[in-house]
Order: sequence, then C-alpha cells, then structure tokens
Amino acid sequence: MKKHNFTDEQQWAKLKNGIIRLAKMEVLARFEQVSAEIKADGSLLTEADTQMQIQTQAFLEHNWPEYAFLGEESTFEEQEKAMTSVNGCWILDPVDGTSNFAIGIPVYSVSLALMIKGEIVAGLVYDPSRHEMFAARKALGAELNNKPLLAQTPKTALSQCSSIVDFKRLQPALATRLAVQAPYSSQRSFGSVALDWCWIAAGRGQVYLHGAQNIWDYAAGWLILEEAGGLSCTLEEEKVVVARVEKRSAVAATTPALFQEWLSFLKA
Repeated sequence: MKKHNFTDEQQWAKLKNGIIRLAKMEVLARFEQVSAEIKADGSLLTEADTQMQIQTQAFLEHNWPEYAFLGEESTFEEQEKAMTSVNGCWILDPVDGTSNFAIGIPVYSVSLALMIKGEIVAGLVYDPSRHEMFAARKALGAELNNKPLLAQTPKTALSQCSSIVDFKRLQPALATRLAVQAPYSSQRSFGSVALDWCWIAAGRGQVYLHGAQNIWDYAAGWLILEEAGGLSCTLEEEKVVVARVEKRSAVAATTPALFQEWLSFLKA
C-alpha cells in the first residue's frame, strides 16, 4: 500500500489544526443561527454543511492535491469517481449530526478520513462544542486531544453496560426485541454516528448498534475505535469498511468480551 503523508507528525498536526480552524469558522460560528432545507433523501442541509465542505475541500486540495475528494454533499457520480482514485481519497462528513445542529442540540461533529486502496489509513472526528479532537492513524494508535486513547471499561458483563443504539434504522423484529428484552442497563441515541464510534472508544458507552450508515458517517470513527482497541463488524459479521458508497450496519464494543456477548445476543 502506498505510504501516506500523515505518519509525519508535522503533516498530521497541520491536518488536525486545519480542520479545527475550519470547523470553528464554518460550523461552530453558525450554531443556533441556521435554517435547514430538506434534501431529496429527506435529510437536512444547512449553510454550515455546504460551506464546511467547500472550504475543507479547498484546504485539502491545496495541501495534499494527490488525493481525490469525496464529500457527503458531493453528487453520487463524484463520490463513485473519488472512491476509485488510484492514490486514495478523502472522505468528509462536513456536519455529522445536522439534525441536532439545525435545532440547537450541541451534539454534532466534523468527520474526515483518508482511504487508500480500500483501507482507512487516517481519520479524525472533531467535536466543536466540546473542543474534542478524536484522531487515529493506521497502526499508530488513537488519540483524544493529542493524548493516547484506549478503549477500556471496568464493566465486564453486557448487563452492566450503557449502549448507543439507533433504533430508527434497525429491522422491526430486532428493534422490538431490544426494547422488550434489553440486555444492557441503559440505552442512548445521540444523533452523530461519528461521535458514537468515538464515544465507544472513550468508554462513554460500551456497546453500539446502527442499522445503516454511510461511509462518510463511519470511516473516521471506525478507525479511531479500531486503533483504540475496540472491535466491530456488521450484523452479518462482515468488516464494516468497504470501498463502496453504500449503507452498512455496525455492531461494536469497547472490549473483546463485551463484543462477543453483544454479538451473540444480536445473532441469537
């Protein structure tokens, strides 16, 4: 696999600092001051989504022009073309959690990943409201605000765990089973897929389930959890990451023991 730029600490810092600067300027500055329009797929679009994508693409192309660009707000044709780039492509969600952002709930993020030859090699998720930068590079570990991030929890049984579950996108039978026979102690749904992955990596929840997320939602968060030592797969027990623009389910947990217990419950 082609070596990427971000094993170099200066380049890595430049990328993170650039995204922080743009997120503060284009996203945080618009919080509670935006109106949203409805896209063809029913999701919301704000000025922050549009401007963050435009400015981030310009920043990336100026500094690392060798990589193609795939953004959530790009056309499907543009996304497909970027995914097939020989050198690799950036994958950006300019505002992950637009529904929260648009109504004044401070749970949203900017998610950026670099994919080369079908592998996510670098990823970052920035939470402007909390000034938290989650980041990871393949085989170099995960970090939170430049300090090592390890997926760990004192909880040893699924019944002790807090879960992050998006019920809306689950098959009705599984959603009903979870609601009626919940195997965990409590359940949350925050509305930002990228932050869901990062918060599992940070132990803020211990198990995770989502029925259908796009690659710009999960790419960076998946690598952050992976490099922190957490585990994940789809409901079909496949690897979550694929080099295609398609929706994927996701099952994840903080520790190997919890992952196996959680997956066993879901597959029973």
